[in-house]
Amino acid sequence: MYLEIVTPEASLVQGEVTSVSVPGTDGAFQMLENHAAIVSTLGAGEVKFVGQPKIAEDFKSKFTQKDGAWHLSINSGTVQMVDNKVIVLAD
Repeated sequence: MYLEIVTPEASLVQGEVTSVSVPGTDGAFQMLENHAAIVSTLGAGEVKFVGQPKIAEDFKSKFTQKDGAWHLSINSGTVQMVDNKVIVLAD
């Protein structure tokens, strides 16, 4: 599935991943390929994804890699998944 992470500063991530976990306001949840369409608000926490998408050079320092997954801390945001495309608007 395709992942895009966008902040007010820039588009941070674009590319193919196998899973995405986000900190939903009602609890964390994971999306895998062919997940049902969803729109949700996000709270403070970590966006985690597995794969090798393109991470913008100027923002690589915001990401950590642990246990084969990339991690990005966010304060809030929204997520949408439709037709195997995940868009995270993060703050």
